[in-house]
This record gives sequence, C-alpha cells and structure tokens, in this order.
Amino acid sequence: MPHVITTINRPDQKLIDGLAQYSSATIHEAQGRKGALSHRIKPVDPAMSFCGPAFTVRSQPGDNIMIQVAISYAQQGDVIIVNAGQLEQSGSFGDVLATACQSKGLAAFVTDSGVRDSADIREMGFPVFSGTICIDGTVKETLGLINHSLSVGDQIVEPGDILRGDADGIVVVKPDEAEELIRLCQEREDHEAELRERHRRREGEVIELHGLLEKLKDKGLTVE
Repeated sequence: MPHVITTINRPDQKLIDGLAQYSSATIHEAQGRKGALSHRIKPVDPAMSFCGPAFTVRSQPGDNIMIQVAISYAQQGDVIIVNAGQLEQSGSFGDVLATACQSKGLAAFVTDSGVRDSADIREMGFPVFSGTICIDGTVKETLGLINHSLSVGDQIVEPGDILRGDADGIVVVKPDEAEELIRLCQEREDHEAELRERHRRREGEVIELHGLLEKLKDKGLTVE
C-alpha cells in the first residue's frame, strides 16, 4: 500500500463554485442533515470560509511530518484535511505552513487536532479550521497515509469529496450528489427568504408561518 496517492478524482469546478454560494448549515439541511463534521472543528477566525476537494491525511498524533508531505503534493484549490487523533495538546500547524499553503493556492487546512500562531493566521486570512489552538510543538518522525479514506470529525471523508466550511463548521458533500444538492439548496434559500419577508410583514406567528400548528395539535399541546 502506498503511503501517498498523488492522483485523485477532483470534482468539476462548477460544482464547487455552485456549493460555495451556500452556507454549511444550508447544505447540511438540504442534503438530509448529513455530512456535518464535529462541532469541535471551527475556524480560527469566524470570517474564514472555503469550498474545495478533500486532500486527506492520516497523521500520527503529535507528529506533523505527513502534513508537510501533503502540502508538498496538494494542488491549487485543494483542502488538506487531517486526522491526527483529536490530540488537543498539539500545535501541528502554524504561520509558516499556512504561508506555504497560501502560496500554492490551497483552499484551506482542516485538522481534528491543534494549530498555533492563530493571530498571524487570522491576519493572513488563509482558512484554517481546527479542533483546538495550542502552542505545543510536534515531532517529525512517523509516516502516515495521504489520499486514503479518512475518518475525521465523526465523518468518513474520501479524497475528492467536496468540503464546505464557514463560521458554523464544515460539511462533507459527495461529488455525485452535488448537482442535485445545489438545486435543493436554492429551493431552501428561496423558502427561507420568503419566510423572513413574511416575518418582517408580521403575517403570522412563528408556529403558523412554520407550519407547526397541526403538529402541535397532534402532540396534544395545551395553551391557557
């Protein structure tokens, strides 16, 4: 088994651009409330946002040698996503590696472990999502796997899966579902826009506008 697989099937850029129009929450809801990574993994700056194909990394906890290998082989637009054992006391990625990613045109870096130099990364604006922020350094000793199936953030991520991240978190989308999902996301956006406008006009109370009256009645809700 090769440690590093360099050739992956990346989705059409039109699908990535299409999904990038919608929030992670909208995508999660539109695809049947699936694909959300653990709430632990959040951006170091809420303004950070990305959408791109997964470039997967399985790394030994407390060791970032495979992260550096992944950055070397990743291509423009890729999202490096790392399973590092959810080690909280670890700063496996900082401003130097973020600069390397940004200079190559990578879309984002995601890890279930920790990062450091967070203030510098925020100033750079390169999207970095992590389970923790920690100053503890890492070694460079143990080999891992790149572009193999990955379990990270309570989700299975395959190389080339589309990852959409923003202030609320990250959602995984299978490329063969993306085209239909874009349509469903737009339907949801249109519906919510209509709901917001009806709320502004005070056309009814929340339970009426959200279609909850019959459900509440069936559940036996009583109001005095």
